[in-house]
Amino acid sequence: MTSPTPPAEPSYADRTYRSGAALVCGVLLILLIGWIGGDAVFRGAGWAPWIALATLLTLIPLVVAFTLRPAVYANEERIRIRNPFRTIELPWADVSHFRASYTSELFTEGGAKYQLWAVPVSLRQRKKADRQAGRAARSGAADAREPDLATADQTMKEMRRLSEQAALRTDQTTTTASVRWAYELLAPSAVGAVLLVVLLAIS
Repeated sequence: MTSPTPPAEPSYADRTYRSGAALVCGVLLILLIGWIGGDAVFRGAGWAPWIALATLLTLIPLVVAFTLRPAVYANEERIRIRNPFRTIELPWADVSHFRASYTSELFTEGGAKYQLWAVPVSLRQRKKADRQAGRAARSGAADAREPDLATADQTMKEMRRLSEQAALRTDQTTTTASVRWAYELLAPSAVGAVLLVVLLAIS
């Protein structure tokens, strides 16, 4: 007689937050760097191809880190912040509050602060939303619908709602707080920088 299979742990779909502008800029920068560097690799003379390769090895991981990598994944159980060189995972119980002033930030119950690179704050967008809310209030249409918010403010609002909902749940989360460094980007960039310095010194 087989033993009963234990119930599977509940899984929750992630909400993903990323900067579309950063993704576009990242792809364009990689294409530009690859085009210039590739031209130097295949057409350069002397030490130029090796210097170009070292430069590519240094720059491309940095471009990926600051444009393509940043993301925030949030569900009912935890939040995962993928910044340029670190990935921070926290259960909602460890999250104290969020703040979006000039940057988007998360504060933990222990006093730690983490910046959310994937949620940039646009002061211009915020001023535009404030003007629209002001016009709606003056025209008497403020009660017709909720005023539009800047993207960062809307994201912060959604994350606060997830945090508040998690506080009402009775089941225990299996997520533990963790911080992991992105060595897959740090290592090649550091190796490329060292090679570049050596090649420039001997060329």
